[in-house]
Amino acid sequence: MAKADMLGESLWDAYSDKVTTLMNNPQHQGELFQDEVDSRGNKLIVADFGAESCGDAVRLYWEIDPKTDTIINSKFKSFGCGTAIASSDVMTELCIGKTVQEAVKITNIDVEMALRDDPETPAVPPQKMHCSVMAYDVIKKAAGMYMGVDAESFEEEIIVCECARVSLGTLQEVIKINDLTTIEQVIDYTKAGGFCKSCIKPGGHEAKDYYLVDILADTRKEMDQEKMKAAADASASGEANFETMTLVQQIKAVDSVIDESIRQFLVMDGGDMEVIDIKKGDEYIDIYIRYLGACNGCASSSTGTLYAIESTLKEKLSKSIRVLPI
Repeated sequence: MAKADMLGESLWDAYSDKVTTLMNNPQHQGELFQDEVDSRGNKLIVADFGAESCGDAVRLYWEIDPKTDTIINSKFKSFGCGTAIASSDVMTELCIGKTVQEAVKITNIDVEMALRDDPETPAVPPQKMHCSVMAYDVIKKAAGMYMGVDAESFEEEIIVCECARVSLGTLQEVIKINDLTTIEQVIDYTKAGGFCKSCIKPGGHEAKDYYLVDILADTRKEMDQEKMKAAADASASGEANFETMTLVQQIKAVDSVIDESIRQFLVMDGGDMEVIDIKKGDEYIDIYIRYLGACNGCASSSTGTLYAIESTLKEKLSKSIRVLPI
């Protein structure tokens, strides 16, 4: 049956080609058997994990060389949707060839990124992102069984949403990778907060140390600071692009050019000017200015003076600039 007949074509367009291929043709689905593993002098680990939040479950098989702790073969069985199958298949692939200690470092984000056709496009639609969150838990359980320790001893992340087992690090990374701006998007992409809702904001049935509203706000602030630093670094190296600057950066850049090349001539005639606003349209970047002193009402302020200001800003900053007096 064609996939367009099963679901709307627009929904299928939201899945990467890797996901749709592995849904129907997983490379590592199956099981490993004790007698075969024993015959090779290796150790068999079978770990189960079920995500109660969505009803999916996965069984992970590892064949481990006890001399090197290396996972030389791995299989899985997945009891869930097609996305869970694709995610489990990639998770299994990522385990093969790694030591147990290395495999524990595989995250849910690693699985989702490995399912992408290109690094910038999510592999699955938001409502299916939660299907990859079982990876870390079942790997952690398998590693704990092999090493004879509690699986929780591998827990280096702070779990924010217990229902969907979503960590603080995962939330921060998903927000950054997908440029999320709303709580609704965070819930869609991670399923955190989609069940008991206690972790969304204070006031739920269970108090939390971390809430999604605060994580989103703090992460967005960090992203903005990183963008501003990158723009500042580019500006310092002479590589700044006026079109991609923030509004604050654009105003500072315009003021700098005015101070350096324009204001002195206005002041000589008893006038001055100030930047009121900057708005970016489809064709122009409009800079709204206000004349002060003698320039206000001067006949040349809307002709020669305006042309000189606009020409200087175009030369120094961007050919797309248009100066409009108000």
